Amino acid sequence: MLGRDLMGVLPPSFPDEEVIGWDIEEIDIQKEEDTIAQIKKLGPAIVIHVAAYTDVDGCELEGEKAFAVNGEGTRHVALAASRCGAKVVYLSTDYVFDGNKRKPYLENDPPSPLNVYGRSKLKGEHYVQEWVKGALIIRTQWLYGRYGKNFVTSILRQAREKQVLSIVNDQIGSPTYTVDLAKAISVLIRFDANGIFHVANRDLCTWFTFGQAILKLSGMDSVKVIPISSKECGRPAVRPSYSVLNCQKLSKETGLTLRPWSEALKEYISTLAF
Repeated sequence: MLGRDLMGVLPPSFPDEEVIGWDIEEIDIQKEEDTIAQIKKLGPAIVIHVAAYTDVDGCELEGEKAFAVNGEGTRHVALAASRCGAKVVYLSTDYVFDGNKRKPYLENDPPSPLNVYGRSKLKGEHYVQEWVKGALIIRTQWLYGRYGKNFVTSILRQAREKQVLSIVNDQIGSPTYTVDLAKAISVLIRFDANGIFHVANRDLCTWFTFGQAILKLSGMDSVKVIPISSKECGRPAVRPSYSVLNCQKLSKETGLTLRPWSEALKEYISTLAF
């Protein structure tokens, strides 16, 4: 989802550079020797590492696989980059935080992940910091976009099948459009940024509020939405109740502030065929 938007954003942003996208068919980051050999052969200046096992509940049920991909897979990418002097841009997550702060999280707030997904992604952060000088770590959250499964398309699919939807109302975050995130990544690369940056669309909401907005913008607000608790939802992985990211560092260092999630959602909905 993000990779395809990056392939749309990066080439026109860097017309003098060659931008190459690899999917899982071209590279399996779980294989150390193959990953290192393939990246070294290409000899890139920058490796944007967005490959991950992102199914949060799947990670909880398959912890070994989660760490093999998000942890050790990231180590393999970092090792390869370090051997050819490439910068690494690593996509991480708000789920490295436990949600107890109740204020937007800063880049230097201590991580304390509640679930396997968050722990495995944090392991990836540590490997990147350990092996790559000048690496850029971008934490983001609640992604949706034109390519691949996401919360928006899931809600719309369910709304076509049911008259009543139950949506969690005790988790707070910022829905983020992958097109906006891809543009922010492009800007951070242009600024040669390094360290940790938080990047998300502005403003916050619960999944319940997000769901209501999706239905309203899609002309499907006749579907009833019932707020439920995370406990009632009964998902395998525990989620932070508050994982809003403070993105002021992005604004301060690049001048970029992402638009409110409601504006981004409106644009995204307009691209969908009903």
